[in-house]
Amino acid sequence: MDGEGRKPKAVIVGGSIGGISTAHALISAGWDVLVLEKTTSPPSGSPTGAGLGLNPVSQQIIQSWISQPQQYLHNTTFPLTIDQNQVTDSEKKVNWTLTRDESFNFRASHWADLHGVLYNALPPQVFLWGHLLLSFHVANEKGTSVIIKAKVLQTGEIVEIIGDLLVAADGCLSSIRQKYLPDFKLRYSGYCAWRGVLDFSEIENSETIAGIRKAYPELGKCLYFDLASGTHSVLYELLNKKLNWIWYVNQAEPEVKGTSVTTKVTSDMIQKMHEEAEKVWIPELAKVMKETKEPFLNFIYDSDPLERIVWDKVVLVGDAAHPTTPHCIRSTNMSILDASVLGKCIEKWGAEKLESALEEYQSIRLPVTSKQVLHARRLGRIKQGLVLPDRDTFDPKLARKEDCQDLLLTNTPDFNDVPLSFSSITSSISI
Repeated sequence: MDGEGRKPKAVIVGGSIGGISTAHALISAGWDVLVLEKTTSPPSGSPTGAGLGLNPVSQQIIQSWISQPQQYLHNTTFPLTIDQNQVTDSEKKVNWTLTRDESFNFRASHWADLHGVLYNALPPQVFLWGHLLLSFHVANEKGTSVIIKAKVLQTGEIVEIIGDLLVAADGCLSSIRQKYLPDFKLRYSGYCAWRGVLDFSEIENSETIAGIRKAYPELGKCLYFDLASGTHSVLYELLNKKLNWIWYVNQAEPEVKGTSVTTKVTSDMIQKMHEEAEKVWIPELAKVMKETKEPFLNFIYDSDPLERIVWDKVVLVGDAAHPTTPHCIRSTNMSILDASVLGKCIEKWGAEKLESALEEYQSIRLPVTSKQVLHARRLGRIKQGLVLPDRDTFDPKLARKEDCQDLLLTNTPDFNDVPLSFSSITSSISI
């Protein structure tokens, strides 16, 4: 409670994993929370998004937010205990192993499953669906509150919401960040990603599934990276008979329209992708890609690390704070740890010392996420055969053993560790 005998209130803009995680963390810290989400209803029906990997720290944090945590792990995630990089010879249609790490301790989840678990564990009325942020400002009088205006998309009504803290969880194209950094631009990586999830629940005994299991015998526990000349792909299994795949393709920067780096694809684009897959990958993988319904295309961006992620009573979390390429499996894990660190800092300092809490959050997260963004950028360029100033272009077919060590995910800074500064503030608070 603050001095007026009421709980402090946070307004979170963006209801994806970063926003919903922050809601849990701030509720745990004793705050009231509202989440403004422009989509009009919770994800339902066909699965939304794609697969993701959760490291041990994220697993622990999520379990602290929900009831029956072991049931969550059992019902919605799959083990990923092996990180394997292998080369594909596109002409001979064979592959062989470059690196193999059997100490990989991740869990695979579908975006919609994780979101559903976190959403259902929140108190009712936390989410305001169909609310589009229009503007915000910090009140001049003592700077004690943030005033937010939003549009209710269903009715067109403009509503005003007053909070003690505004959290920007509105993604890599954050409009809140843009207010403070008007010249900020995302950096195009040089490649895009075709993504898809094959639901094989009704074709479990098909030639396609028999073939992919023979070609990738450790599906169900292995994160497979296939590297060919100037390209690479990712394959792993999700719970409930699903296969998640990603294929990174070098191409010129596209024209991004609207507020999404995902684009709708035409049947002609999909057909060309299928034809190219048959040329590049072994037939078993190309067949999985061909039989996947509604594949989609992401343009891969990141940004140079920000110098700050806190202004007044406004704080950035998740992709708004550190747009990153996906190669170190960091985006979701960064968002969850951002949320947890923010919550613990606010719990430690109390609402009356919010400025100190936000400064500590920034001092803990900014150095770590900055290193991870730059490492993911480097790893993506290596795997895509793109130029780096300090090493030869990586050719997986000719790579020496010492060159391949750079491919291991465990080289990522603070990959499985909680930062020491975070450990110090949680020593008396269980995460």
